Amino acid sequence: MATAALRVLEAEALHYRRAWRGSVVSTFLTPILYLLAMGMGLGTLVDRGAGTAELGLPYLEFLGPGLLAATAMQVGAGDAAWPVMAGIKWRRTYDAVLATPVAVRDIVTGHLAFTGLRLTLMATWFAVVLRLFGIAPLPRGLLAVLPAVLAGLAFSAPIMAFTASLKSEQGLTNLFRFGIVPLFLFSGTFFPVEQLPDALEPLAVVTPLWHGVELIRGAAVGFPTAWHPAAHVAVLVGFLTVGLVLAVRRLERRLLR
Repeated sequence: MATAALRVLEAEALHYRRAWRGSVVSTFLTPILYLLAMGMGLGTLVDRGAGTAELGLPYLEFLGPGLLAATAMQVGAGDAAWPVMAGIKWRRTYDAVLATPVAVRDIVTGHLAFTGLRLTLMATWFAVVLRLFGIAPLPRGLLAVLPAVLAGLAFSAPIMAFTASLKSEQGLTNLFRFGIVPLFLFSGTFFPVEQLPDALEPLAVVTPLWHGVELIRGAAVGFPTAWHPAAHVAVLVGFLTVGLVLAVRRLERRLLR
């Protein structure tokens, strides 16, 4: 029921109201530091070379939307990893929730709805940052909020399903070490994926982050997307839908056995 999912969303929001300070640096300050160091620092050297000619725009404008997509990935992945493991194993709050009329599907949809709310707040703030750095006018920055939320949820739902299948939190450490970090570096955030070796480029293209980068860069600075925007959206919606279904099934198997 929608009401039950809203109760889960409310509980998540109440908890976050007391714990939000712990996410300030990673969610709000780290992207600014990246823009200062990589965009205005390294980016100056890139533009002095052939950067602007090769990219078609100054490096700072290329980097800013990519960092928004990467931050959305990190927020979505983080919310679906440690908090979900806590609900299943460490604090076992999901067992308590299921003693009420709330069902597993309500837990999943409520948790993802809260993640979407967090992503919206982050992306809106990022739109302001893009304006302050002169990367994109505020209306175009706000236009990038929706694809940023979609990109974050395209990671959150499958990772929630993955977390539900784990017996040990070591799997989450490996996921971030060998999955999230490489995607952050090699999925179009810092340079076009066309510069990757031919064997690796297709791997980057099939990841949700690349599609999110393409959509957000197109929305924020008008950079042409590699595919039609509807195709990028369809891929992200596909990841979200499949992840949602798997998350419900695996949590039901884990919690209702």
